[in-house]
This record gives sequence, structure tokens and C-alpha cells, in this order.
Amino acid sequence: MGPLTGLKVVDLTHVMAGPTCTLMLADMGAEVIKIEKIPAGDDTRYMVPPRIGDEAASFLMMNRNKKGIALDLKTAGGAKVLRRLIGSADVLVENFGPGVMDRLGFGYAEIAKEHPALIYCSLSGFGRTGPYKHRRGFDLVAQAMSGIMSFTGEKPDGPPVKCGAPLSDITAGILAALGILAAYTHRLKTGKGQWVETSLFEAALVQTYWQAAIALATGVAPKAMGSAHPLNAPYQAFEASDKWIVVGGANQKHWLRTLEVLGATELSRDPRFATGGDRMAHLKELEALLSARFRTQPAAYWLDALEEVGVPCGPVNDMLQALADPQTIAREMVVEVEHSSLGNVKTMGLPIKFSATPGKVRSGAPRYGEHTGAILSAYGFDADEIAALQQEGAIAAAGPIKDEVS
Repeated sequence: MGPLTGLKVVDLTHVMAGPTCTLMLADMGAEVIKIEKIPAGDDTRYMVPPRIGDEAASFLMMNRNKKGIALDLKTAGGAKVLRRLIGSADVLVENFGPGVMDRLGFGYAEIAKEHPALIYCSLSGFGRTGPYKHRRGFDLVAQAMSGIMSFTGEKPDGPPVKCGAPLSDITAGILAALGILAAYTHRLKTGKGQWVETSLFEAALVQTYWQAAIALATGVAPKAMGSAHPLNAPYQAFEASDKWIVVGGANQKHWLRTLEVLGATELSRDPRFATGGDRMAHLKELEALLSARFRTQPAAYWLDALEEVGVPCGPVNDMLQALADPQTIAREMVVEVEHSSLGNVKTMGLPIKFSATPGKVRSGAPRYGEHTGAILSAYGFDADEIAALQQEGAIAAAGPIKDEVS
């Protein structure tokens, strides 16, 4: 059932950073109750195309293994439901804009008075302190302000380029999950909860370790280098006669073995390329010489030869090729999960493996308000109370509540 079986999580997150965090926890066995706003729900329900049936593929990807309930937290009834859910929870995760949780009456300071053991996690654009604490943030803004867009791209004088994947969103979610588990370890020792928070800005900054090291040591801002590495060479993409490959000749051993494969051992005696520092200093000349060699044979030839001598290498795959790769399948990184209305749907698997308590993709993402009635019933609301919540507009459900609780 996963190492986090028994952990109860109230999920007040939307779009990507927060849902990534709760996705990690859910895949490792936690019970995650995802609360969506009324009337529209999570914004990813409208990030289309594509759709699978009548559901957005983006929502399905980020919210499997979660139970779904729709609440209007601005109503007295919605607030009552949330307070009852929090009363039984180990963890609350939210990524509302600055000040929203306080205005709703669910800020950390207030909640901690009644629930001191609760682990309360907040994700935001820039964090809860500092001059930008009131600013909203998106992955695009985080990538720009962290420096990432200044050194991503094909050439030093080119335009700023965003990394194709929303790396600050995903990294922030993973950091938040890590922080929650660290806080949970502390609670197991002391019985005390705490406030855990991180931001898209910090998540983007931690992706710049190499470039930050260079900037701090030299006072010079690194520039875009295409696929090349700022500290090692050759460590980049090369074009074979039919397609692109990557070669990681990052240390001296791999450099010399790469030359053997290329039939260019004379370059080992060239003073321009004698050491890693020399190769970085003459990177453009090195790229030109190696590129001419790689273009003489197809990718499969070079990959087989490099793999034979132990040089890290691989093809440059598109997304469909990556998802169909035998290693992807062997590691169960693409799996099928049953959705309540769509049948079996393909999704990503759990990237962390456990020998004794393996996690699992157990259920598909919830339809909007799919588990509203069942959750309310499980948390002690009777039929009259549920009817009153419906009348107030405090809750919404995918279908008739009586069908869920009968």
C-alpha cells in the first residue's frame, strides 16, 4: 500500500506545483482529499486540448490516487466541512495566492492553535517572506528571475529561452513533499507539527547550482551554450548522419575512450584538449572537430560503439519515443489506471521504488466532486446536514449525493 499508508492529507492545491506535491504523497500511499473550488474546480480541468473523453488530460495526469470533493470555502458550510477534515488530517497543503488562507480563516497561525500537530505546507511564487512575498508567481516568471532563461538557448547572444518543462512547478512540488516528510519525521519524534513552505522562485534557483557556482566564483554570469555543459567537455548533443545523440565524455577516461571510438586519438596529444579546463577553453574548436566525425556514421553505430567502451550516451528522443522506451516500460513509468468514467487511462508511474512498501497508482483522477457525498458521510455528516450544505451551495457533487452515500 506504500510507505505513507495511513497518512491523511487535505489538498487545497491547484494547477501544478501543489498537485505535484500531493501526487507524490498519494502515490506513496497517503490518503489525499483534493478540495476543488465551486463552481469551476481546478484550472487544469480547462487546460485543453487534449481531452480523454470529457476530461482534460492535464488534470488526469496530476490528480490520480486522490479523492475529490468540491467546496465553497466562503460559505459557512464549506468552512465547517474543511475544519472537520483538518481535524483528522496529518497534513494540509495549499498554494493559494498571498493572504487568501488568512482571509478565509485558515491561515497557519490560527489553525496551529487548535491543531499543533498538523503539518501545514504552503507553496507560493516567491515565499512567505521577503520583498516579493505579496507577488503571485508562475513557472515562466520563476525561470526568468532565477537566471535560467539567460543561460538556456542555442547561443550566448540569442534571445532568452524557457526550459520546455515547467521545472519550477515540478521541483517546488517535490521540494514541498520532501519538506513535509522531514516535518513528519520531526513530529514522530516530538509530537509537534510545523509550517513548511517553499516557492517557485527557490525551486528554480536550486536548478542553477552549476551556473550559480560559476557566477559566485568569478563574478561573471554564464551564458547559453546550447546542449553543452558549463564545466565539462565533451558533454553535449552531436548530430550523427541520421539523428541527434548525446555523449557524456565528461572526465578524462571517458574523453580518451570517446577518441578511440571516433578514431581520433591524435586529439589526445593536442595541447588545446589535454585537460578538462583546456577543452572548455577551446570548446568551439572541439565541437567542430568532433561534429565532423559524428556526422560520418548513423546514431546506432556510435551509440553501440560508445556503450561498448563505457562512455555514457543516448539518443535524443521525442516524447513518444521516451514513453515507449524499454527502460521506461521496465521501470513502470507508464502505467494504466482505471478511471471511474473513462475506463483504463495511461499515466506516469511512481519514480521512487521501495523494496518493502512499494507505492502504486491505484485509482484515476476524480471527476469534479466525485467523492463529495462519500467523504462527508465518512466524516460524520448525516443526510440532513448534507442536504443543508447542498441547499447553501457549500458543496458540489458529480452526481446525486444519495447515490454516493447509499
